[in-house]
Amino acid sequence: MIKILIVDDEKPICDLIDLNLSAAGYSCAAVQDGLEAINLIEKETFDLILLDIMLPGASGYDIMEYIRPLSVPVIFITAKHEVRDRVKGLKLGADDYLVKPFDVVELTARVEAVLRRYNKANQILTAGDVSVDLEARRVTKAGRPVALTNKEFGLLVLFMQNKNIALFRETLYEKVWEEEYFGDSRTLDLHVQRLRKKLGWERKLAAVYKVGYRLEEPK
Repeated sequence: MIKILIVDDEKPICDLIDLNLSAAGYSCAAVQDGLEAINLIEKETFDLILLDIMLPGASGYDIMEYIRPLSVPVIFITAKHEVRDRVKGLKLGADDYLVKPFDVVELTARVEAVLRRYNKANQILTAGDVSVDLEARRVTKAGRPVALTNKEFGLLVLFMQNKNIALFRETLYEKVWEEEYFGDSRTLDLHVQRLRKKLGWERKLAAVYKVGYRLEEPK
């Protein structure tokens, strides 16, 4: 299983990231102190590090200098949004830079993108008896193939990467259709209904009032 280290001095943010990435099938560890992060990196091997800049003990920039020889991919996650801060982080060797506050769906997508570049991405997603092979774009239920359209497949991947999280209709539409959402949800709702029927997820893929949909998966 892919291991991700979360380094942020705000515990609620660590918990939020941990919750979402664990739901997407990753193993996570979290620390709130820069020196503690360095000590953990010495003891354990991680596939990706999510790194804040402003930290007690040692800054994210200091930690980046320590990480760089290890060739571990890094995404900076920080409230520092000025261009010079982004440039500095990228010049130090970070693979991406995400500014707080961020959308958890975007975070998951960026994590996947960086891991793919390092050939470390999770290629198989599961929820109950449904399995998705991302590389082959193959979906099975109880071992039997399920034929999905491209849009249905895109929706399914988003739901499975964000289990038990309510996803806004506009987020789903803009991620899958790659177009701006103007409030007409009929197309999206139709695709979700078809996905429910094909997978037998009438109850599992729940509608969230005035929000969108949530894939409910026992923890």
